[in-house]
Amino acid sequence: EHGLDGDGQYNGTSDLQLERMNVYFNHASGDKYVPRAVLVDLEPGTMDAVRSGPFGKL
Repeated sequence: EHGLDGDGQYNGTSDLQLERMNVYFNHASGDKYVPRAVLVDLEPGTMDAVRSGPFGKL
């Protein structure tokens, strides 16, 4: 999503998308992007599903 891979690195091709990346993500060390906010259901099953999913490393 937003041109990011599962490790938070930008792999997109749009200059405009990269320019606006700071709307939703903070630029971290190692040229990675981390979400500015994460809104999730705190029910244990939902948390486990997010952690084990493709973006669990973010």
